[in-house]
Amino acid sequence: MEEKKHKIVSFGEVLWDIFPGEQRRIGGAPFNVVYHLFKMGLDVEMISSVGNDELGGELLQKINNWQISTDHIQITDTHPTSTVVATVDENNDAHYDIIENVAWDFIEMTSKDQDLVTNADALVFGTLAARNEKTKNTLFELLESGTYNVFDINLREPYYDINIINELLHKTHLAKFNKAELRMVLDFLNKEYQTEEDSIRYLQEKFEIREIIISKGSKGALYCRDNEFYLYPTIPVEVKDTVGSGDSFLAGFLSKRIGNKASAHEIMTQAVSLGAFITSQEGACPEYTLEDFVKFKDLYPVAALS
Repeated sequence: MEEKKHKIVSFGEVLWDIFPGEQRRIGGAPFNVVYHLFKMGLDVEMISSVGNDELGGELLQKINNWQISTDHIQITDTHPTSTVVATVDENNDAHYDIIENVAWDFIEMTSKDQDLVTNADALVFGTLAARNEKTKNTLFELLESGTYNVFDINLREPYYDINIINELLHKTHLAKFNKAELRMVLDFLNKEYQTEEDSIRYLQEKFEIREIIISKGSKGALYCRDNEFYLYPTIPVEVKDTVGSGDSFLAGFLSKRIGNKASAHEIMTQAVSLGAFITSQEGACPEYTLEDFVKFKDLYPVAALS
């Protein structure tokens, strides 16, 4: 009997990233996670919205061409498909001008989406989706139905509110921060930073979050589950660009975490390997197969740092 696929739902922005001198690329952190989870063989759905316009049609067509479901991406006549003007600096880091009042700012709450989340193994969401009242309210309703809520704290000025982040953390089962975001959230909460482990324990206790990930750039990533800490290194690769590297890391993590059968070592090995694999290629959603990734992973065995 074939094993049932685990279903992961991602909520929020799906859009066109417009880079200098290039064609448009599909982007949005929640969609990037969906793309890589699909590549890892999981059953995925994206809850979002696009405009009833040419860009929306092209976006849906491309997602369908990847064989990824668009059943829960709404189409609206009242707001345009999202576009983001992206620039890349001398360190290969991307910066974004995220245009407001676009389709995904106005995601409607539907019973179909609520049923989807109720029956899913995980719901992935970020901070950006809460910048507009309409989508924020839909997100909070869906979180009430989620059994494993995964919060990717992706702070992009000026599109976040510490009071909303505080509320979201109270509804979170797994939170992912980078080093800068961890310090920012601690500052908002008037908590003095001492060590990463102290900070994680503080957040776990305050928000009753069992699992926290800290991505540390070139210094690897730290995963805490209950009171156990797992530190894993970054795989040294030639960096093509860093766009979507955190999203691919999270997808790799969830591809092993969901189902509770994998060890922390297997989970973190998958996460750092997929993050490095995507960093070594162009774009957040490059074309590749699961076999391509497995070959890469076999070339770069990973051992825990602690």
